[in-house]
Amino acid sequence: MTEHRFCPRCATPLVERADPAHEGGRLRQSCPDEACGYVHWNNPLPVVAAIVEYDGKILLARNAAWPEGMFALITGFLENGETPEQGIAREVREETSLVADSVELVGVYEFIRKNELIIAYHVRASGEVALSPELLEYRLIEPAKLRPWPVATGLALADWMRRRGLEFEFVERPGQ
Repeated sequence: MTEHRFCPRCATPLVERADPAHEGGRLRQSCPDEACGYVHWNNPLPVVAAIVEYDGKILLARNAAWPEGMFALITGFLENGETPEQGIAREVREETSLVADSVELVGVYEFIRKNELIIAYHVRASGEVALSPELLEYRLIEPAKLRPWPVATGLALADWMRRRGLEFEFVERPGQ
């Protein structure tokens, strides 16, 4: 659970409590001031992910904060007022400079460790790759040579490969 110390409405120190009448007694951080009534729900954040197909290959990128050799799908948080389809097209453009020519839903996947809900898409893209400062490098991989990881975006990649009749084996990623 994300720990917040003070109520964002009234600055009263938050307490952890369960309401047996609601949410099955789940512990939530809440304001003890009955007049305020603030509850920190800590709901999962929606994240969009793209299996970017570019010139017949899949683009995987390495985030600047990741160790060398660790590559993944393009991902990002939804912005206020945009659909998931608009969000993933924006993320692909921001992070790679590519234009999303088509966006097709692959599926929705939980990422409990990070309290996220992943909405994954297959994005056919065009243009010239130019990475944002957030990304250090990219690789273009033949779809049949992809090696998905057994959680979150890796499950999306595995589903995408399975639908295309591609065989694969899961690979463990560092930190799993």
